Amino acid sequence: MRVVLAEDLFLLRDGLIRTLREHGCEVLAAVDNGPELLRALREREPDVAVVDIRLPPTFTDEGLQAALTARRERPGLPVLILSQYVDQLYAQELLADGQGAVGYLLKDRVTHTAQFVDAVRTVAGGGTVMDPQVITRLLARSDARGNTAALTPREHEVLRLMAEGRSNAAIMTALHVSESAVAKHTASIFGKLRIEASADDNRRVLAVLAYLKR
Repeated sequence: MRVVLAEDLFLLRDGLIRTLREHGCEVLAAVDNGPELLRALREREPDVAVVDIRLPPTFTDEGLQAALTARRERPGLPVLILSQYVDQLYAQELLADGQGAVGYLLKDRVTHTAQFVDAVRTVAGGGTVMDPQVITRLLARSDARGNTAALTPREHEVLRLMAEGRSNAAIMTALHVSESAVAKHTASIFGKLRIEASADDNRRVLAVLAYLKR
């Protein structure tokens, strides 16, 4: 798996490089600013980009904007955001094209290397990985506008887990219910949100998130 990494903190960048290489990834470029990130994404054509949102020179959203620009030029380019901040607008921008292969993790909640590497591989494979705190913000914003008002409390729980990328079996384990109960809740959620269910878990997550961000 070929990776382009963008992180302005040297020690963290060095640690991420070591972690990726130890797990069989080829780090094509490791940069510390937005313009170099965009250049690397255009020239190196990685399998996945791991990107901090706030990079020099302005420390606003250079990382995200470089990734989005590259993704527009190469639709479906896998992008995993690794940030200190929860911002639903950034998450929405990332999800806007509905093509998948995206992730948004919070740095201080990545507690072990396997979690990080699994997320990178999931996104590189076209999947979606979203930190639960990001999902909570998206759902809360959606609730304020009434998009999910028709859902029951249990359906909210199921939707939250779905949006994190959990399969029906994983949701069953997390909520201590039967798999048939999860399937029933899932069907009800898609019915109420007018989203056609898919056998592909990642497409299902993207469909839900794409709906909730509108």
